Order: sequence, then structure tokens, then C-alpha cells
Amino acid sequence: MPATPQTPTERVEQLFEALTAHYGAGDDRELRAAAKLLLVALDKIRSHGGHNWHGLLDEYVHIVKHDPERFARMLQSNSSRSSSELLA
Repeated sequence: MPATPQTPTERVEQLFEALTAHYGAGDDRELRAAAKLLLVALDKIRSHGGHNWHGLLDEYVHIVKHDPERFARMLQSNSSRSSSELLA
């Protein structure tokens, strides 16, 4: 039986795990791996987000800080295999 292709979110999670493993038993390895992904994401948002890229960033930060349930739903929906299930 062929393996089901990973969603983009699953692929990013796998990369996070690989980065975490790269740091071995070092202090704050999960934070360091997440920071690397965030730096790349910020660069891509800035580069491809148009003149109001910071508005999108502010919106996501607001959701994380003030509506954690919505953020959890966004993560879950972005792990879905159907594009019709995506929220963001």
C-alpha cells in the first residue's frame, strides 16, 4: 500500500523534529528549532506578502495571543488532507 502524501503542515512538523534532533541534548533545542523556522517564515512573509505583510503577521500574533482555540483550529485545519477544510 503506497504511503499517503504528507500535508504541508506535516512536512513542516517533520522538519521541526529534524532541527530539534540536530541540536541534540542542547539547552532550549525546541525553542532554537522553532526560532529558525520563524526566521525563515518571517523572511518569506516579508518578501512575498506585499506592502501590508506586517498586517498579516499582526493578525496571526493577535490570534495566538487572544484566541488560542481559533489558533488550534487553524493548525488542525491546515493538517487536513482536503484543501476545502483549510481555514488559513
